Amino acid sequence: MPMRQTRRRFLATLALGGTTGLVRPRPALAGEGAPEITSVRIQKSPSICNAPRYVAEELLRAEGFTDIRYVSVPSDVVFQAFMRGDFDFITDFAPLCVNAIDQGMPVTVLAGVHAGCFELFANEGVHSVADLRGKAIGVAALGSPQHMFLAPIAAHVGINPSKDITWVVSPSVKPMQLFIDGKLDGFLGLPPEPQELHARRIGHVIVDSTVDRPWSQYFCCMLAGRREFVQKYPIATKRVTRAILKATDLCATEPARAAGMLVDGGFTERYDYALQTLSGLPYDKWREYDAEDTIRFYALRLHETGFIKASPQKIIADGTDWRFLNELKRELKA
Repeated sequence: MPMRQTRRRFLATLALGGTTGLVRPRPALAGEGAPEITSVRIQKSPSICNAPRYVAEELLRAEGFTDIRYVSVPSDVVFQAFMRGDFDFITDFAPLCVNAIDQGMPVTVLAGVHAGCFELFANEGVHSVADLRGKAIGVAALGSPQHMFLAPIAAHVGINPSKDITWVVSPSVKPMQLFIDGKLDGFLGLPPEPQELHARRIGHVIVDSTVDRPWSQYFCCMLAGRREFVQKYPIATKRVTRAILKATDLCATEPARAAGMLVDGGFTERYDYALQTLSGLPYDKWREYDAEDTIRFYALRLHETGFIKASPQKIIADGTDWRFLNELKRELKA
């Protein structure tokens, strides 16, 4: 196993290498002063595909933030806690962002972070998505990331996700364990779950969103802020966005260092799973892929399946702001 990377070693290496500018404190840019607020709270979750928000900690300090907190909340009330003001920024799955906007939550999506990440596993009797008709699929909860991703995938091949799939929600046993125990026909895993199933040689993959179209052509995870924060603190919002996008670049170019940061920061325990995730996901697409098109794509899919009522145009108008992203694409050229 490669040597684990401490935060001090990570920063020292950057300072000696060609990426020094990533962590050097920035002077105020033309038209951009210091952040209006120096504290920022970011949601913490077990999904290690969202590594950029954790790798960004020192980059946020370089942007002028002195109080950086990662806030854990139960997975079934993430957006409710977000809107309650428990934290200011989240990097979460595109369908969940769309659903939150449709429900009238004051969420502002700011950028795409990465594509790919989820894998759909099946047992020996299932060889394609079409074979899921009439089968049992485990999800953490209705409306969970697994549910919101898998329902459009099923609908894409003509399956009615509300009628043709049995969604199994267990309050005591995690869906992945039910799949391991042979009690489910399929399971959609998010890192580090796919890494564990691969290591244990359980099931086989019928959809890999990193490579399989159309899912691989759109962002999986998006950066969003509370609308109140974005409107009240635009400079701070831009600086947070810049730090996370720089961290995304680091995950793409230095996955071993980023994986070490995750372990040393206590965000995950398994360095090997973290390194597999960061090495395998396309973190280099945030400049190339169209964030608005991702929101439009999932809004269409969720509208078709009856999950949301609003049109894609309304979702985009009510819940997105691409000003910061467009500026940063010009500033942070590859």
